[in-house]
Amino acid sequence: MQLPSVSSKVVSALRWLLLPWWLAQVLTGEKSFWPNPILGDPGLNRRGFAVWRGRLAARMTARRRRQLESLVPAADRAAFERDGYVVKRGLLAPGAFSALTAEVAGLTAMAGEFKEGDAITRRIPLTPALLARLPACRRLLGHPAFHGLTRYVGSFDAEPLVFIQTIFTRTGGDQTDPQTSMHIDTFHPTMKAWLFLEDVGEEDGPFTYVPGSHRRTPRREAWERRLSVRASDPRTRKTGGAFRIAKPEMTRLRSAKPKRFAVPANTLVVADTYGFHARRPSARPSMRLEIWAYSRGNPFAPWARLDLSPARLWRGQAAAIGFGVMALRRRLGLPAQGFRQVARVSPGAPPAPWP
Repeated sequence: MQLPSVSSKVVSALRWLLLPWWLAQVLTGEKSFWPNPILGDPGLNRRGFAVWRGRLAARMTARRRRQLESLVPAADRAAFERDGYVVKRGLLAPGAFSALTAEVAGLTAMAGEFKEGDAITRRIPLTPALLARLPACRRLLGHPAFHGLTRYVGSFDAEPLVFIQTIFTRTGGDQTDPQTSMHIDTFHPTMKAWLFLEDVGEEDGPFTYVPGSHRRTPRREAWERRLSVRASDPRTRKTGGAFRIAKPEMTRLRSAKPKRFAVPANTLVVADTYGFHARRPSARPSMRLEIWAYSRGNPFAPWARLDLSPARLWRGQAAAIGFGVMALRRRLGLPAQGFRQVARVSPGAPPAPWP
C-alpha cells in the first residue's frame, strides 16, 4: 500500500486547521465551491445544501427589504416584485442631466480596466475625494429614486459602490465576451444599477434581463442543485456561483422572454442580479457610457442597517483599494483577472491595445 506523501498530509492538516474559517464562510456571501470543503462537498450538495443556503439568504434579504420599504413608492416595489428590476426613464431633469454628462466628459482620473473576451470594461470609482470635485455626481447619488432604489433592491441602507463605467465591445480577438451568456451573479439576491449617459441601441450590446427570474421556484432550485453538484465535483474544482444558463434550460424552467434595455439616455435601471441577465452581443464595435453601482453585503445579515462586510467598513475607498491590490498582483506576476490600472484617463477615451 502506497503511503500518502508528506505534502498531501500537510495539505490535509491545514484543511482541518482551517475548519473554523470554512464553517464561518457558510453564513457569508462566499460563493466559491473551492477550496472550502463544506461549500464544495458533493454529498452535502446532492442533499440540497447549496439550495438551502440560497433559500435562507433569500428569506433574510426579503426581511431586510421590508425594513426599507419607506424608501421607494409602492408602485416601484410592485414592479420590482413582479420583474426583478425597476426602470426610470428621464430620471434627471434636463438641466441636471446635461450638467452630469458634461462633468463626466470633462473628467480625467485613475481607472481600472478589465478585459473579458473581446470586451474591455473601464471603471472609475467615485471615491469621496473624487466626488468632492463632481457636484453633479454627488447630486445624483442623493436623488430620491437613485438613493431609494439602490438601497431597497440591495437590501442594505448603505451607499453602494458607484463607478463611472465605460464598456467597449468588439475590441479585437476571437474570444467571446462571457458577459453575453445568460447568468446569475451569485447564489443570493444582489443589486446592480445603470444610469445610461448615452442612448443605447439594439446593436450596441444592451443590458438584457429575464423578467421574474429573481424569484425562487421549485424548477429553479432543482436547476441550482444540479449545478452545485457539478461545481463541487473534485475532478473539476469549479469556483462556481455565477452559474450560466442556456436557452434549452431556460425553456425547461419556463422563463419569460428576455427583455433588452435598448433605452434613451437618462434612463436608470436597478436590478436584482440573482435573476438571469447578460450583455447582449454587440453587432458592431461600440461604447456604452454609464454610472454603474452595485451592492453585495452579507446575505445572511438580519438587519438592513447593519452590514460589517469589508466594502462597507472601507466605504467609498473599497474599490480604489481593490484596484491597488490587483495592480500589485500584476507587478508581482500573480494572476489579476485580466486587469490593468490606467493613470489619468477620460471615461470615453479609446482603450489602449491589450497586451
